[in-house]
Amino acid sequence: MLQPPVLTRAGASRIRHLLRDTKARSREAAFVLEGAKSCRDLIHQSPQAILSLIVSPRFLCMETEADRRARTQLPASQFLCSDIDFDKLTDVEMSQGILAVVRQPRWDEAHVLKQSCVLGLYGDRLQDPANVGAIIRTAAALNLSGVWLSADSADHFAPKVVRATAGTILSLPVFHAWDWRAFSSYGCDIYSAILASTDRVPIRKIQTRPSRLMIAVGNEGAGLASDIVKASRVRFSIPLAEGVESLNVAATAAISAFYFSGLRLDSDGGSRGSGHSA
Repeated sequence: MLQPPVLTRAGASRIRHLLRDTKARSREAAFVLEGAKSCRDLIHQSPQAILSLIVSPRFLCMETEADRRARTQLPASQFLCSDIDFDKLTDVEMSQGILAVVRQPRWDEAHVLKQSCVLGLYGDRLQDPANVGAIIRTAAALNLSGVWLSADSADHFAPKVVRATAGTILSLPVFHAWDWRAFSSYGCDIYSAILASTDRVPIRKIQTRPSRLMIAVGNEGAGLASDIVKASRVRFSIPLAEGVESLNVAATAAISAFYFSGLRLDSDGGSRGSGHSA
């Protein structure tokens, strides 16, 4: 079986730029996905999203016959990179010798927000890539409508975020540089997760939810911006054990999304459920 052509210096430089530069990812509308399992799933489930595939001898030696057949049938370009050069190229400490340059998915925000039932997560100034990735993975697992991120949140196509999503970055609508003020134009209420407020509601006291709801979670250290909290219809908290000050933002998002996804919708179709806070 013929091996792929050797990756050129220009090709390697392009991948390094996609790994390290948000502007390069935006300009090319592409990102890099690394790892044997992630690339294997991509090859089998979304081959049309792959722009190019780079493999090393290390990976080829471990590849199963079934995976080899699927890989060789890809329409995308494939390149071979020596093990030493691949380790210099990759963003992962212990690379498995395979990565893919992937087309960024495009989603129609208006179409998503005009659905009869919307349940989404809004992240305000989330800086930690691991948290952003975990929130996307949680939203996908709970079948939420999507994730919206403020402009100053971590790039959801950055390598660490992509790894933390465990492949769900291609299946869930994610919107960056979103202005939370636009939610009201689509009839979406905002429920804010906060730590301290005179009018916060314990999450368990909320028994219904509106049909169009955004759960807002805030920056890892500073929390939600005050104007978002002020504009929220409900400000809720997750009760914690004595001596525990706060939860990781990804944990807050997961608990909140799981809880609200299990609530019945308001019977009147309105936006004021139990636990309304003006």
